[in-house]
Amino acid sequence: MFGKKSILEQKAFETAVRAQVEREPRPVAMANQVQFAAEPPAPAKPEKSDHYYNLKKEIFGALIATIDVAALSGMDGDEARREIGVIVDDIVAAKKANLSKSEQDDLLEDICNDILGYGPLEPLLARDDIADIMVNGANQVFIEVGGRVQESGIRFRDNEQLLNICQRIVSQVGRRVDEASPICDARLADGSRVNVIAPPLAIDGPSLTIRKFKKEKLKLDQLVRFGSISAEGAEILKIIGRVRCNVLISGGTGSGKTTLLNCLTGYIDQGERIITCEDAAELQLQQPHVVRLETRPPNIEGLGEITMRNLVKNCLRMRPERIIVGEVRGSEAFDLLQAMNTGHDGSMGTLHANSPREALSRIEAMITMGGYSLPAKAIREMIVSSIDVIIQAARLRDGSRRITHITEVLGMEGDVITTQDLFVYDILGEDAKGNIIGRHRSTGIGRPGFWDRARYYGEEARLAAALDAAETKAAA
Repeated sequence: MFGKKSILEQKAFETAVRAQVEREPRPVAMANQVQFAAEPPAPAKPEKSDHYYNLKKEIFGALIATIDVAALSGMDGDEARREIGVIVDDIVAAKKANLSKSEQDDLLEDICNDILGYGPLEPLLARDDIADIMVNGANQVFIEVGGRVQESGIRFRDNEQLLNICQRIVSQVGRRVDEASPICDARLADGSRVNVIAPPLAIDGPSLTIRKFKKEKLKLDQLVRFGSISAEGAEILKIIGRVRCNVLISGGTGSGKTTLLNCLTGYIDQGERIITCEDAAELQLQQPHVVRLETRPPNIEGLGEITMRNLVKNCLRMRPERIIVGEVRGSEAFDLLQAMNTGHDGSMGTLHANSPREALSRIEAMITMGGYSLPAKAIREMIVSSIDVIIQAARLRDGSRRITHITEVLGMEGDVITTQDLFVYDILGEDAKGNIIGRHRSTGIGRPGFWDRARYYGEEARLAAALDAAETKAAA
């Protein structure tokens, strides 16, 4: 995070910081912190006083006038914080500021975050119970905790500080955001996904959205404990991952598609060569032989763009055994299906759709919009021969995330693609607190379409046991 910067970059940063501290910050009322998650959120600190903010502005200005920012950039994070702490202590003593020990610690932490990190975002990024951070201009920051969105009480000094922090984030991956390029996708060091949209497109100030990843990577067994899938359904998913079924994960925004894709890749054999293609690299595979590819936006002259389709086409020349596409959005759907159908079985991808049937329609529409003049039946036959299983994820109205369908793609009847559900999630009602009550249910399919594939990979007995257990549970 704290990589070395050039002298010109440091001077520009110092100038921006000086401009920020000249403005008078305006306190904002702290929103009530309501507990929605199973794990209680970190307690909110009381809103700081005007005296604190005024003193921080004075100390910050004195610090910038004293410290050698270029030398600071050459230190590691802990060393830089110690250096800043020594100078801040001297400035506080010289000003004879009346601060308690906790207030002085908070002051030092805020100043270090402003200089070295991502400013007011740092306390939110440190919390592992937050799923999303949504910044709507300088004075409004929302977070998602336990599936519910609430206001955080965090604020920025002004929109200029917010934009500078956005620049700092996207520059870590060699991207930029400004009036000429006001939309940018990026990622943090931990893989968390970042989207920035700046003025003039964002009317009320820069909009920053961060999809955070938990430090502890989820596994299917944990999804079972959370109720996202039944134990029998999870066993089926493990087998699907092992026996190299071609999988499409479908779902709406925030439904947990990427988390589920990360979980499924955990059951890929350690010896396989995997190539991932993503807009912003966020998949975190644990296998030793992984090549990660990332798209590139055009430069300031509008040249040099590398699209998802470029990546998918190129990775076919890289001797992949599995191809994983972070999100299928456009004409690359055709190339992914071609890959799945030409020896790269076990490939996976995600896309936005509200049901397995809609996911098939969206794939067809993407191929058609890509300019391919193929008959509709030919496209559907390609889909049928390429995709084995569709896993549908959903974010329910109470904020919980569930795997609602495990659906096989079987074949064609006339011009219609035929499918069958192996598992579905039934909503039975809700409790007094508004939480959804439901159950995962096996549909009683005795021999799924990938039965022969499971036999080939030696998973027939496990598949039969999982299906029998699911049917017994459904009958009970």
